[in-house]
Amino acid sequence: MKNIKISPSILSADFSQLGSEIKKLEECGADMIHVDVMDGHFVPNLTFGPPVIKDLRKHTSLKFDVHLMISPVHKYIEAYADAGADIITIHPEATDNLQDSISKISKLNKKVGISLNPETKIDVIEKHIDKIDLILIMSVHPGFGGQKFMPEVLEKIRKLKSIREIKNLNFDIEIDGGINFENSKSAIEAGANILVSGTTIFKSNNGDIKKNIELLKSV
Repeated sequence: MKNIKISPSILSADFSQLGSEIKKLEECGADMIHVDVMDGHFVPNLTFGPPVIKDLRKHTSLKFDVHLMISPVHKYIEAYADAGADIITIHPEATDNLQDSISKISKLNKKVGISLNPETKIDVIEKHIDKIDLILIMSVHPGFGGQKFMPEVLEKIRKLKSIREIKNLNFDIEIDGGINFENSKSAIEAGANILVSGTTIFKSNNGDIKKNIELLKSV
């Protein structure tokens, strides 16, 4: 099993103190920073544009794990790469040509991430899988807060883990959506090695971020 990494979602941080919140995450043992970008079109909410990410970049040396929930996504890839994203994750449904978008991310020397919504089949990405660095499994429908974790997506993670072993590949399997201390164990056992969590990290145990990150990592 790969080492478990925690990618806290700054959607749950104090937006008036984002710089210091990110510094705190690094000090408390976060492995990367998860940045959810929403356009009000592909998903209902609006969040961070490239200028915000560029400003936040100077506050940490941690990798920025940038999840683009925007459509059409292809024309915005370069702007987020320039802003400081290290991993750029896109949805297959948000681009007219998935291969072109994957190639664009790679040519910008960024890690390629592909996100699969709960209803999206692995078949959509299987022919591209050797070009992908990270597969993000959504365990809720993106863009809506307060949803419960969907345990049925764990089977998708098991299948991806099997494909990775059979094809001798090395992509990361990330999961995002309603992750807490109870279901993190199931996600890790299924094969996820990166956990995205927001509310659990920032709000549980009276906001003890270090303790919450350690608890999520423990199986």
